[in-house]
Amino acid sequence: MSKAIALFSGGLDSMLAAKLVASQNIDVVCVNFTSPFFDSKKAEASAKHINLPLIIEDITPDYLKMLHSPRYGFGKNMNPCIDCHILMLKITGQKMESLGADFIITGEVLGQRPMSQTKQSLNMIAKNSGCADYILRPLSAQLLTPIKAEMEGKIDRSMLLSISGRGRKDQMRLAKEFGITNYPPPAGGCLLTDPMFTRRLRELFAHSRNPEIRDYHLLKYGRHFRTQDGVKIIVGRNNRDNEELKKLADNKDVACNMTDFPGPYVLVPEPGVNVSSINIACALCARYSDAPDDSEATVICQQNGKSSKVKCIALFKEDCERLMI
Repeated sequence: MSKAIALFSGGLDSMLAAKLVASQNIDVVCVNFTSPFFDSKKAEASAKHINLPLIIEDITPDYLKMLHSPRYGFGKNMNPCIDCHILMLKITGQKMESLGADFIITGEVLGQRPMSQTKQSLNMIAKNSGCADYILRPLSAQLLTPIKAEMEGKIDRSMLLSISGRGRKDQMRLAKEFGITNYPPPAGGCLLTDPMFTRRLRELFAHSRNPEIRDYHLLKYGRHFRTQDGVKIIVGRNNRDNEELKKLADNKDVACNMTDFPGPYVLVPEPGVNVSSINIACALCARYSDAPDDSEATVICQQNGKSSKVKCIALFKEDCERLMI
């Protein structure tokens, strides 16, 4: 029996590509990669739905190295789609060898994306991955040059498809044939395509040469501020933000909470933070709390297991806007 490894995002196209190959009595194993910018939740749900095994691997170190200097640049925001796909295919190629698989499956559709899924782009991505002879795009295979597995008869090319363009009718029909009833909407899932997140990411790069992995995760939560001294302050917007920031907090950080009114969790992830920035963090805590704007509030600050109380007035809205990233 032939064996294939599917680069699996969990979207409908990757689900269909994997099922189309598996329907030829080929052993298919799915692989999904994670980083601070995308997770495996969608892939886990989709793999379970189509009843195929899934391998999940964190590729953060390799991904961050690529992100700092993508050879083919960024998309509309900070999404290095072409370099990202090359990297994932390289790693999948290594797994193909270790698992004894015969070829790689992707859910790419010719012409679906104007930059990264033209015939020229698909060929370039395959070549740069080092796996050009082993990458099968089952949904558009009949429009592309046969790969080694097709020529060797390890998969029947006549049973593959010739889908092209941005329409979804063929995919919807195929999903119905395979009994795939639960799948996520197209696109989405990568924070590097989100304008707000990428604004924060650019700002982080401008202030830090070597951010820690935690710094990337912190970008996902709360309101972000930068003082004139260059200190980052993060203010939770809701309970979820507050809880996630607490999970990411370190004992060396400064954490602020209101004493007498409901308010946000405020994190200053700077071990060497000065008194001035702590006062700003407290004033921000008061600003986004239920404390009256014109009265003095008390904020508890914790760092290195010690706590202290700070009396402050809520930061003026104009100053909040000036410091907000």
